[in-house]
Amino acid sequence: MASNNITLSASVRQNLLSLQNTADLMSTTQNRLATGKKVNSALDNPGNFFTSQALNNRASDLNSLLDSIGQAQQTLKAADNGITSLTKLVESAKSIAKQAQQSAAPDATYALAITGTPTVDDTLVNGLSGTFTVQVGSGAVQSIDLSGLTTAAGFQSALEGLTGVTATLSGGNVSITSNTSDTVTIGGTDAAALVGAANVGVETPTVTIATPSTSRESLQDQYNDILSQIDALAADASYNGINLLNGDDLKVVFNEDGSSSQSISGVDFTAAGLSLANLSGDEFQTNGDIDTVIGDLDAALNSLRSQAAQFGSNLTTVQIRQDFTKNMVNTLQTGADNLVLADTNEEGANLLALQTRQQLSTTALSLSAQADQAVLRLF
Repeated sequence: MASNNITLSASVRQNLLSLQNTADLMSTTQNRLATGKKVNSALDNPGNFFTSQALNNRASDLNSLLDSIGQAQQTLKAADNGITSLTKLVESAKSIAKQAQQSAAPDATYALAITGTPTVDDTLVNGLSGTFTVQVGSGAVQSIDLSGLTTAAGFQSALEGLTGVTATLSGGNVSITSNTSDTVTIGGTDAAALVGAANVGVETPTVTIATPSTSRESLQDQYNDILSQIDALAADASYNGINLLNGDDLKVVFNEDGSSSQSISGVDFTAAGLSLANLSGDEFQTNGDIDTVIGDLDAALNSLRSQAAQFGSNLTTVQIRQDFTKNMVNTLQTGADNLVLADTNEEGANLLALQTRQQLSTTALSLSAQADQAVLRLF
């Protein structure tokens, strides 16, 4: 029975094997040049392949966080813009209050609510010998020496000599009206005997406006309008559904497992949150009340400036982490590429060498075949 096997000489078989190996190497090199990678699957290099994959996965996770970090930056910028505008509104309200204070004040009386006073007569005054004192605001303390007085008329004369207040003795009762809205402090060892213990100490005058100033009323209306604008602006300072000026909080996540983050607390910067209330009475009619309003506005400005500094610090931190994350993503991607990318210059040189080897192997195979054919010349 005839055999179908073809027998090759040792030299032909050796050259054929060399040619096949060269073809395999050329295929591998061409694949590397086509993909740009020296490791295309776990079969090429398991360690490098899986390490590179893990690095790329982490880089992808961090890269997706950059979007949320960027949105957090915009939220903080929106809040900062809001605070800048709110500051201007509060400064405008303060300017209006000062303008009202500089306008002509209406006529007003400032009566102290002194009630339930004892009846002051000659017998009472003659039996007293201490220091009765009156102080208006932070001014000098004025004293009446009762040791030298023996009659109620003498005490009344001494009361009429006090400055900054109008003090009288009418029907045996002491009455005091301040010339300003400043507090009045009544003291002295004999004060309780003359005006009653309940009326000793610091008294705040009750202001009565005879004819309100229309100019100040108009300025008060403008002040209230600005407070309405403060509420509207605080409500409009949101970004992507988060309003740091209306009580919302913001959490910024910096890494892929959420273990690194920053929580930013929101504030209430409406007019009420800034402790600014609409004025519904005669607050702008007296300079003392306007001073109170200006004090509230100064406190609001301090709150705004302090919070602006806090948000600025938060924004700086977020920007630093954003830059760090970008650099980390680049580092991870570079490391992953170094494990699997091919050197195209090297692979190009390898391909050229393999092509030369292939040509030589083909020539060698041809020569071996010719040597085998030489035996035919014997026949």
